[in-house]
Amino acid sequence: MTQPYELVELDAVFPTLCIDLKYASADNITGAPIYREARCLLHPDAAQALSKSIHIAALAGLRLMVYDAYRPQQAQALLWQACPNPEYVVAVDIGSNHSRGTAIDLTLMDEQGRILDMGAGFDEMHDRSHAYHPSVPPAAQRNRLLLNAIMYGGGFVGIESEWWHFELPNAASYPLLNDLFGCYAPKTITTLPL
Repeated sequence: MTQPYELVELDAVFPTLCIDLKYASADNITGAPIYREARCLLHPDAAQALSKSIHIAALAGLRLMVYDAYRPQQAQALLWQACPNPEYVVAVDIGSNHSRGTAIDLTLMDEQGRILDMGAGFDEMHDRSHAYHPSVPPAAQRNRLLLNAIMYGGGFVGIESEWWHFELPNAASYPLLNDLFGCYAPKTITTLPL
């Protein structure tokens, strides 16, 4: 089966974009690399929105740091195995918007390349990761609001449970894609406590 469209390689189109693909390393909720290739891909519509967000961030003297974009469905299955909680990980039978190429996970960096404090880490599956959690200090809450404004200005929407996740408003209307690269099956996946 052929893909209905070609995804955009973000490092080729945006050579100055900072990319740290968490699922191509052990720095993720499974504790092991999942992606066999460190490819950062997006649907052309999402890449166009990201271009606007990059420009808006630059106007504020900030840069974006991408943690994840397109995600093979096999990787989604491994994440569901590690965290079978629909508040944070979409069940495989539904299909993640990452697997459509229409979602991106990211944060903000200052002019010196320091990641801004968001009050909770990426993939921290806890209430503190919710967009407007009262335990998040005001400075971190302002950083989250700034990230939201930058991404909204580009054409993305956020979700309530993860401050780092943004997607096109109609993300789920795009088709799920065949896996474009392989995944590792972590030898031992520890399920996170719910």
